[in-house]
Amino acid sequence: MERGGWSGVEDAGSAPEPAHVPVLLERCLELLAPALAAGPEGVDARPVVVDATLGMGGHSEALLRAHPHVRLVGLDRDPEALERSGRRLAAYSDRTALVHAVYDELPEVLDRLGITRVQGVLFDLGVSSLQLDEARRGFSYAQDAPLDMRMDPTRGITAEEVVNTYSAPDLARVLREYGEERFARRIADALVRERERAPLTSSARLAELVREAVPAATRRTGGHPAKRTFQALRIEVNRELAVLERAVPAAVEALAVGGRVVVMSYQSLEDRIVKRVLTAASTVDLPPGLPVVPAGMEPQLRLLTRGSEQASEEEVAANPRAASVRLRAAERVREAA
Repeated sequence: MERGGWSGVEDAGSAPEPAHVPVLLERCLELLAPALAAGPEGVDARPVVVDATLGMGGHSEALLRAHPHVRLVGLDRDPEALERSGRRLAAYSDRTALVHAVYDELPEVLDRLGITRVQGVLFDLGVSSLQLDEARRGFSYAQDAPLDMRMDPTRGITAEEVVNTYSAPDLARVLREYGEERFARRIADALVRERERAPLTSSARLAELVREAVPAATRRTGGHPAKRTFQALRIEVNRELAVLERAVPAAVEALAVGGRVVVMSYQSLEDRIVKRVLTAASTVDLPPGLPVVPAGMEPQLRLLTRGSEQASEEEVAANPRAASVRLRAAERVREAA
């Protein structure tokens, strides 16, 4: 679903959304500003920035406000997020295109919009505030809800299908690989025993079963024992890591020279993928000791952050969801050979 090319959103007169605090907002604006200020060459050309994970539209709104000449393409797989952010960004509808798409579909989206290169791409990964706060979506172990966990509730398998149909070994694999759960097999066996009695349909019951399966000594540290299981199921349902593996290289490929990509991840599995892609594109595989890098073999990217950056203590105090963020950024310095 697309809301036009650079067209408006129908219900611009709707009431504004509740205040939403974007993570590392000022740092994202700072990193993207040089690319958006310069823009593409040509009198009529205007820079394009992609918010690949639109969510509630907080980062996009700030970018549009800070750069009155910029066009924005906003992607989100969640139709409700698109609807809400569309209302939030209604004042900028003449220079926004909001698209119902997963972020690895970026090349197809840009092709449909007739855009060959962009000056900025922003990723704010993981589950959004909207999805966490809506109990009915089933993302949170703190509130009882149906076991859904789909970021796009119009398609794909649900968490209920996963926990009720996967074999014990497959469940354990998901929990171990995507949740880094030490007690993956114990939890998987407990879920299989439970579903033989009755299908698992409740997030509260799932959280309770995980808690019971984890040794008592472990429950006393590290937060809620179901946290890793819920993360693993969410990643499996939404194929998040596979999507990210395709999306970051696609974003780099879409950048014009001088364009910048900023990625915020919230767990180590995401951050490893981002680090690997950006590091590979910012280094050259040449014998040591060469006095100069041969022409055409220079790196495509220049890293803008030293490792990954975290939120300050002040920001975490004001916005607890920033506690686990890891930010990486890079600038494209040459075209591919």
